[in-house]
Amino acid sequence: MSNHVVEEAISKMKESNIRITPQRYAILEYLVESKSHPTADEIYKHLEHRFPNMSVATVYNNLRLFTEIGFVMEMAYGDSSSRFDFTSTRHYHAICDKCGKVVDVFYPGLEDVESATEQLTGFKIRDHRLEMYGVCPECQKSEK
Repeated sequence: MSNHVVEEAISKMKESNIRITPQRYAILEYLVESKSHPTADEIYKHLEHRFPNMSVATVYNNLRLFTEIGFVMEMAYGDSSSRFDFTSTRHYHAICDKCGKVVDVFYPGLEDVESATEQLTGFKIRDHRLEMYGVCPECQKSEK
């Protein structure tokens, strides 16, 4: 399934005349397959053995491109490094206060929040995000 998502994203980039380098492909593939919402450094560390000449700047530049074209969402939380999430389906996030783990939350009905907010406030809403903070099951176990 994830390979299909990667190939679909690559096709869209080719249609937009974006050059597909092996590093770009690998970064995109890792983002699609990763469920951990990795940082740029984590992506770099995961791929550096395959691409010894690749720099951290290459990872950041590709993440910036993916964010600009709408494939990836940058998740900046306070002082910590930004995390990156491949966005094939609209979703929200639960974030652990203890370990920083980020888990995707798919909840039907929240898509209407933008139109409801527009009706209530008169704002023209361009985007929204929802984050829920708490303690993940693993950290709860370690607290006991």
